[in-house]
Amino acid sequence: MIAFMAALSLVWTPWDPTAIDIPSKLQGASPQHWLGTDQFGRDVLSMIMRGAVASMAVSILAVGLGAGLGVPLGLLAAQTRGFADHAIMRASDFVFAFPALLVAIMLREVFGPGWINAAVAIGVFNVPVFARVAYGAALPLWTRDFVLAARVAGKGPSRITLEHILPNMVSLVIVQATIQLSLGVLAEAALSYVGLGIQPPAPSWGRMLNEAQTFMALAPRLALLPGFAIIFTVLGLNLLGDGLRDVLDPRLARER
Repeated sequence: MIAFMAALSLVWTPWDPTAIDIPSKLQGASPQHWLGTDQFGRDVLSMIMRGAVASMAVSILAVGLGAGLGVPLGLLAAQTRGFADHAIMRASDFVFAFPALLVAIMLREVFGPGWINAAVAIGVFNVPVFARVAYGAALPLWTRDFVLAARVAGKGPSRITLEHILPNMVSLVIVQATIQLSLGVLAEAALSYVGLGIQPPAPSWGRMLNEAQTFMALAPRLALLPGFAIIFTVLGLNLLGDGLRDVLDPRLARER
């Protein structure tokens, strides 16, 4: 539903989500404005619909960046072992030693605001996550009989990784990606909340929460509605991850 709402907002919203109409500010739900208007007279439903695009785009790009860099690094560490193994894993530990959100804020301050920079800042901390997942999944696979058979057949380490190791761990990477997507939505909302995410006039759930603070007593829906949107998106992505794990995990499939 959230993905459909985001896609629909690219071609249609009830009102222009950036249009300011001061005479219509802080109106309640009505046939014209189904979820009312904010302090600038903007249609809240339209802003939530367009805000879904920002959250999904940033989280998808961040997860794509993390998986695109992290998975090859994890596979390389499991394949080569030795110095490369220790160097990659210790670099992951170094990144994990810093609070992710604080460093993301630092990176955003250095490179400036914008949704692409927000996605890159979040994606940096997805790299060690996917590297560790890939490394942990690939390492035991290298001891399996089918890898030994591939060695006997004359296949090199890189070919074994691509043809045998990666296909046997891709389901785990997919499940981890759905979890990181939900964390990306939260991170994007946090960056937007402090003014370092999606910039005005583009709507963002995090900035909607920030702007609603001073109107909690007068119009609490301005904070509740984007808050519920974040909750439902994160919950949906986590449930999607659980469902994919149940479908893709062969051990769970055997138990069924």
